[in-house]
Amino acid sequence: MRDPLENIKPRVRDLRPYSLQPDRARVKLNQNENPWDAPIEIKQEVLRRVADRAWSRYPEFVPERLHERLAEHCGWTPEGIVAGNGSNELIQALLMVTIGAGKRVLINEPTFALYRQIATVLGAEVVSLPLTPELSYDVHSLKSEIQSTNPDVTIICSPNNPTGCVINRPDLVSLLRKTTRLVVVDEAYFEFSDQTAVPLLEQYSNLVVLRTFSKAMALAGLRVGYLLAVPELVREVSKAVLPYNVNIVSQTAAEVAIEMYKSKLRPLIRLINAERDRLFVELKRIPGLNPVPSRANFMVVRSSIDPKQVFTELLKKGILIRDVSGYPMLSEYFRFSVGKPEENDLLINALREICRG
Repeated sequence: MRDPLENIKPRVRDLRPYSLQPDRARVKLNQNENPWDAPIEIKQEVLRRVADRAWSRYPEFVPERLHERLAEHCGWTPEGIVAGNGSNELIQALLMVTIGAGKRVLINEPTFALYRQIATVLGAEVVSLPLTPELSYDVHSLKSEIQSTNPDVTIICSPNNPTGCVINRPDLVSLLRKTTRLVVVDEAYFEFSDQTAVPLLEQYSNLVVLRTFSKAMALAGLRVGYLLAVPELVREVSKAVLPYNVNIVSQTAAEVAIEMYKSKLRPLIRLINAERDRLFVELKRIPGLNPVPSRANFMVVRSSIDPKQVFTELLKKGILIRDVSGYPMLSEYFRFSVGKPEENDLLINALREICRG
């Protein structure tokens, strides 16, 4: 028999799959999730509406009602929105219609690994620039690279996963003015930063914004994301999105979450931000740890102890974090999501014990 892998692109065979270790723990702080479940009022209303729907029928081919709710929520036109099965699907769809062999994608690293993986599978060249030593965006280097190589797509994750840094609006504008090619801002965690690029969509037709319901909106289990851009771009991206990609439960949950955002979800976001700031102060006091300021619901921490050892010791204590020491520039770092106050207390105390030796 011939090797069946001969049928796979060599560059795909060389890739490490995007995956997550199947570790389990009582305190789960490894996936940047909202530590609070979706409020019961949201769940009950979703179940009520879904019960009235015919489950034997497909969802609407285009979820127009969801797009209208999203437009109201974001301050953008419904024709410039496409919903997806998580924002990951829309990253893939966007890159499918824009890049391939001979195309170039510019990213900063460390950042969300899926950008490089999808671009590589599609045959594009990935050019990466390091963040600054402080793990913030080096806008000067980005502008220089855009001017010299004119990448087909530039992707900025803001707040950035895994570092939590943001790109401010004047710096983003300076990048948009440097190129007519696409600049994509992934805003998966924007609710925790109160900073968004959406108002710039009216001025810059080469801007694309990605968002998700998985983080601040507490719907990670239902997989809903959305893309915002000028309608002309959205029509082309939609060609790479599979029909009926968002099921009726997820559509309905997203609609209800928007409707109850101010009353039920925004207060949880404020609590998470307060806990994030408290964690930063407390970890700063632990010898051997140096947390990095974050504008998201997670942070990375530089450790004088091997991060893999920190990961293992915390797991023994029933706390699951993320070992990011394999990322570029992060060999001395670990990452954790902001949990509930009592979970964060357990993390702080456990790290104190580990650092005392």
